[in-house]
Amino acid sequence: MIRMIIRADDVGYCEAVNYGIAKTVKEGLVRSVGIMPNMPSAAHGIGLLEGTGVCMGQHTNVCLGKPCAEPDRIPSLLKEDGTFKSSRTYREAWAKGEDFVVLDEAVWEIEAQYRRFVELTGLQPGYFEAHAVMSENLYKGLAIVAERHHLRYSDMTPVSNVGFFGGKPVACCAMGSMKPDYDPFQCLKDAVADARKDIPNVFVCHPGYVDAYLLRSSSLTLNRTKEVEMLCARETKEWLAARGVELLSYDEY
Repeated sequence: MIRMIIRADDVGYCEAVNYGIAKTVKEGLVRSVGIMPNMPSAAHGIGLLEGTGVCMGQHTNVCLGKPCAEPDRIPSLLKEDGTFKSSRTYREAWAKGEDFVVLDEAVWEIEAQYRRFVELTGLQPGYFEAHAVMSENLYKGLAIVAERHHLRYSDMTPVSNVGFFGGKPVACCAMGSMKPDYDPFQCLKDAVADARKDIPNVFVCHPGYVDAYLLRSSSLTLNRTKEVEMLCARETKEWLAARGVELLSYDEY
C-alpha cells in the first residue's frame, strides 16, 4: 500500500494564502500544514484552522519578513533594513558552495520562532522544518533546536529524494510548482507512480489564493490557486481512493 503525507506549506505568508490552505484542509486532502511563526498573518491562518484537528508544524522562515529574535543578535540573516535576506540570496550562496549563516545566530532565531509558534498555537509543533532556504548551518540549527525540545525534525534537504522525520525515513516527492506549465494533478499522479511502498511519501504543496503582497514578494503565485483546486477536487479524491493510497498526517507516522 502507498502511504502519502500531503503537506501544505506557508500558513501565515499572507491572508490570501491562508484562505486557500484552509479550504484544502476543510474540503480537501491536506492533513498537515506548516506555520510561518514570524509572519504577521500567522495568527489569522491559525484562526482559520481552528477545530479542524490538522497537524500543525513549524515552517521556520528566515527569508521573508522580520525576525522573531532581536535583530542585533542575528546579523548574518538580515539585510540592512532589518528584514531577512531573500531565498535567492541563499540559492546564490549555495551555488557557490558558500554559507553566510552563522550557526549560533540560526539557533537563536529558530528558537525564537519556536517560542512564537507555541505562543500562537498553544501546541508543540507536530513537525519541524524550514521554508525555501538552502544552508547547512540552518539545517544544523534546526536539528539542535529540535533535539533541545524533543521535536520531530523533518530533515528533507533539497538535494535528496529520501529524508527523515523524527529519525524515521520518508520518501520526498518531486515538486513541479515553479514550472510555468505546472499541472498539479499530473504532478500528484507522477508522485504516486514513483512512490515507495515501504515508507511514507511526503508530497509538499503550496496552495493559496493571490493578493498584492504575494505578487510583490513571491515567484510562486497563480500555481498556488491550481493546487487549491486540485486538492479539493472530487476527481483527485476518487483517483487516489481507486489506487488505495492511504493519506496520513505527520501525527499518524
